[in-house]
Order: sequence, then structure tokens, then C-alpha cells
Amino acid sequence: MIHLYFGEGKGKTTAALGLALRFSGSGGKVIFCQFLKSRPVSELTSLEKLGIEVMRGNFPKKFFAQMTLEERTESRKITPELFDSALGRAESFLKSQADGRLLLVFDEICATIAHGLLDEAYAVEKIKGLSENPKIEVVLTGRNPSETLFSLADYATEMKKIRHPFDSGIVAREGVEF
Repeated sequence: MIHLYFGEGKGKTTAALGLALRFSGSGGKVIFCQFLKSRPVSELTSLEKLGIEVMRGNFPKKFFAQMTLEERTESRKITPELFDSALGRAESFLKSQADGRLLLVFDEICATIAHGLLDEAYAVEKIKGLSENPKIEVVLTGRNPSETLFSLADYATEMKKIRHPFDSGIVAREGVEF
């Protein structure tokens, strides 16, 4: 099945992490692929300690809107390679573990597609192909999913910010926001 965690609020990646933790705890394999993120964050340390495979590109350590044209161009090269690499790891696992169950997380894929870093038709084709296998769960996260991504989802959960300390000038805190 396909899970979509979207919206303007905090919690999309956190929800994906919770599912990854649960899936791993039940004996399944997890591949956690993050787009547009390369800063060191605490949750990835925990995932790696649990044996959860984390895949990230060497993206600039800033939001997409703050990237230079050169950084955006480089991100357009990194993203398809990262996506294909995650697909390849998933296919390898499924071939080697006939009875294995897999959770494949594409964190921030909605923004990745919206910013033109990954071709949506290609991504949708591949995600649909994965979802035909009953042993695979796919998680998509990010703000503003396209109607196409939204229509793929078997689970769709919107995160809505009501209040956040950032609005009062409080910066992100280690162990809470990162």
C-alpha cells in the first residue's frame, strides 16, 4: 500500500519514522530515502543503530528556495540517481529475500517533484509498480502533493500546524526538531 503524509505542519517525517520503527520492529526491512535533506539529524543516528538503511544525497544544507541556480542544477542531477538507487536496493532485497517484507520511504518526494527535481510521470510509474507487490509498503512525504500523487495513496494523512514555537522566533531544537 502507499502512505502519504503531507501538509504544512510538523510531523510528516516524524510519522514516516514512526512507521519505519514499527515495521522494523516487526521484522521487516526498511529503506529510508531522503530528498533535499543533508544536514545531520538525530533521527538518522537512531535508524542506523537499528539497522535501517538510510539513503541521502549530498544536497546543499539549505531550503530549496535559498539555493543558488548552481545548487539547484546539481540537485537536479543528484535526485534521479538517489531515487533510482533506492529502487535498485528495494529490487535487490526482494530478489534475495523471497519472503521478505519491505517499507520504502521517500521523504520529501512531494517537494522534490514540485520543484522539478524528479520527473513525476517516471516516479509515479515506478511507485505504482512497487505497490503491486503485497510485500511492499511505500511512504511518500512532503508539502503540496500533486493530485496524481494524492490519488495514488491508500492512506492519506494531512499534518496541519496550529501553533509552532518557530512562529515566535524560537529556533529548531536538537532532539525535538532535528
